[in-house]
Amino acid sequence: MKIAVISCHTPALFWFRMDMMKAFIEKGCEVYALGNESEEEWNKSFSDNGVIYKQINVARNGMNPLNDLKTLKSIKKVLKDIMPDKIFTFQAKTVIYGSMAASSLGIKEVYPLIAGLGSLFLKNNFKTKLVRNLMMLEYRVALRKVSNVFFQNSDDLDTFKEYKVIKKQNITMLHGSGVNTTQFSFTPLPEQFGTLYIGRLLRDKGVFEYLEACRLLKRERPEARCLLVGPFDTNPTSLKKDELDQYIKDGIIEYFGEQKDVRPYLKDCTVYVLPSYREGTPKTNLEAMSFGRPVITTDAPGCRETVKDGENGFLVPLKDVETIKEKMVYLMDNPEVASLMAQKGRRMAEELFDVNKVNETIIGTMQI
Repeated sequence: MKIAVISCHTPALFWFRMDMMKAFIEKGCEVYALGNESEEEWNKSFSDNGVIYKQINVARNGMNPLNDLKTLKSIKKVLKDIMPDKIFTFQAKTVIYGSMAASSLGIKEVYPLIAGLGSLFLKNNFKTKLVRNLMMLEYRVALRKVSNVFFQNSDDLDTFKEYKVIKKQNITMLHGSGVNTTQFSFTPLPEQFGTLYIGRLLRDKGVFEYLEACRLLKRERPEARCLLVGPFDTNPTSLKKDELDQYIKDGIIEYFGEQKDVRPYLKDCTVYVLPSYREGTPKTNLEAMSFGRPVITTDAPGCRETVKDGENGFLVPLKDVETIKEKMVYLMDNPEVASLMAQKGRRMAEELFDVNKVNETIIGTMQI
C-alpha cells in the first residue's frame, strides 16, 4: 500500500509527522512525503527514516491565483507519478489543492487534517472577511468527496459547520499531533527559574505578549531567565529582527534562534509559555507537558485543549500581558505548585496526547 503525506512546510512534515509516517511503515506501507523544500536538502533526512521525499511547488503564504494554480498542477503531477492508495494531508493549501488533485486523478481515499485556522479567523476587516469566505469556499469544494476529516479541536469543527464546509463527511477528533513521551521524558525542574517560548516569531502566536510579560517579570525578578527559541518568518505578522534586538540588548531575552532539538531549552525552563491567539493543538505545549513543565497558555481555540486551569498550568485571556506575568511570578514564588503541575502535565501527556495513541486513531480511521 502506498501512502502520500502532503504538507506545504517540509520541516512540519519531518518534525511533526515522522512518528505517524513510521507507524505507517510498520504496517507495511510505502510512504511518500510531499513538501515545499528541495529534495537535495531533505532526501537523506527522510530516507534515513524509510520515507521517500518529493518536492512540490507551494507557497505557504499569500493567495495569488496563478501561484495556487501552479500548486495544484505540481501536486497533481507528483501524485500521478506515485498514484498512492491513500493520502493524508494537512495545512490549508495542501489540504485544499491536495484534495482537489487527488479527486481529479480518481484517488478516492483522502484524509485531510484541519490543524488550526490561522490568522484569517482573528480579524474582521473587509479584506480578511473576503479572503476568509473565499478560502472556506475552496475548502467546501475540496472536501466534498474526502473519506474522512480529522480535527484537533471542536472550535474549528464548529467553524467548518457554520460555513457549511462539513455536511455529511465522516469526522474524527484527534488529541493534537501527539507527543513522543519517550523522546520527551520527564525531567526535574531546574534550580534557576526560567520561562520559555518555542515557535515562529509571529504576533498571532503571542510572541509580543511573551516578550512584554518577560519585560515585566525581569523588573520584579531580575534573576529569572527568559528564553526564546524559534525562527523569523515570511508571514506579514512576523517579529522583525530590530524589534527583537531591543529586548536582547536590554537583557530581557536570551534568544537561541531556530533549533532542531528543543529539549535542552525545555530542560532550562521552569514554565513554558505560549500566548497564541489560535491553534489546532499546539505541539510545543504537549512537548512541554511531557517533559514535565507547567504551561501558561491562552484560553483560545486549540490552546485550551492542552491545559486544565490550575492543574497542569494556567489559561490566561488573549493579549493579557499582566496576567501572564502574574502567573510567572506565582510559579516562581511557589516551586512546590510548579512541581505538582509538572507531574499532572506529564500524566495528561501520557493518558491523552501520547503520539502512539493518536497514531492508532489515525491508522484505524484510514483502515491501514
